[in-house]
Amino acid sequence: MVRKATLKDAEAIFTLISFYSKEGLLLPLTLSEIYENIRDFCVVDIDGDVKGCGALKIFSSELAEIRSVAVSHELKGRGWGRRIVEFCLCEAKDMGISKVFVLTTSVDFFAKCGFSEVDKRILPHKVWKDCIKCPRFPDCDEVAMIKDLEESDGLPC
Repeated sequence: MVRKATLKDAEAIFTLISFYSKEGLLLPLTLSEIYENIRDFCVVDIDGDVKGCGALKIFSSELAEIRSVAVSHELKGRGWGRRIVEFCLCEAKDMGISKVFVLTTSVDFFAKCGFSEVDKRILPHKVWKDCIKCPRFPDCDEVAMIKDLEESDGLPC
């Protein structure tokens, strides 16, 4: 089941994100940053164990970002990453947000979730404040992708 994260999930979220950030696939987050932003996160809960996570970061009434999507290795390829993305998209849609973007190297995955590539320069400047923490800064290899929720059908919400 995918559900909203609680404070007791913070350490498991930290472990997942740390693993993928060491591989260069996610931006690192401190445990303190996870606690501060716990309301942004959702988790995959299997029998009380957190096996995946993702976050919806809101930038304005019209724009949000899906970030920190991670699934444990034993669940990879079973659709849990897609469920995390769908959970975040439904949350954004429920809030009246019209567009959701990602910055990613997993272009194929997000394309299958209905995102389309866009020029990074169309995103607001405040989106880039976390880039300074990236080991690839300033030579970013991530692709900006966006999904228009006003044109989206097929969400499970």
